[in-house]
Amino acid sequence: MNIPTLEESTPAESSKERAERRLERRLSRPKIVPDRRRFRRVPVTVFGRFMRENKQEYPCEVINMSAGGMSLLTPVSCPDKERIVAYLDNFGRIEGVVVRSFEGGFAVRILASPAKQEKIANSLTWITNEKALGLTDERRYERVVVANPASKLILPSGEVHACVVIDVSLSGASIAIDVRPPVNTMVILGRMRGRVVRHHERGVAIQFATLQNPDSLASSFG
Repeated sequence: MNIPTLEESTPAESSKERAERRLERRLSRPKIVPDRRRFRRVPVTVFGRFMRENKQEYPCEVINMSAGGMSLLTPVSCPDKERIVAYLDNFGRIEGVVVRSFEGGFAVRILASPAKQEKIANSLTWITNEKALGLTDERRYERVVVANPASKLILPSGEVHACVVIDVSLSGASIAIDVRPPVNTMVILGRMRGRVVRHHERGVAIQFATLQNPDSLASSFG
């Protein structure tokens, strides 16, 4: 009986074994899936407004955000997969799609190009550092009486109420108004967004979402 020599059997068997091992490694290799948390969420307080698919607009407040998504407090709920367009202080226009709802708001996946995502990330870095280093200027700015005090206050529900601006500064305003929205209610005074910070005998005090410049105040109130 002829017995195969080592030279006759080993090459063929080794080649087959190597092929099987390569196939096993390929099959056992973990699949690469998209990282759904590629961007780190950071807590923020950013005011703005958003527009639904039906073109209705509502005020909102972003409570946490990353370059890939954000959570909004809103007066209305939106179903999953609805596309929205948000206009946010310090960030501008941001498009997204609703991915889940929670009590008082919903989470959005941001639809943006890599360049836009980088811009969002840079803005978030600045806001985070500004807060950590205490760079936010909380000094009281000089309040002045305006030439055209008649204005309007828009509530989250969309209700519009006539009001009179008692005085105004770069950071806020005091208004006379019949209604008393709860403290921390997001409102729009004229064209400026802000929140109610306290009540007084004649109405409410409002802190603007962003520091205004004199030209914008002059164009709004004269």
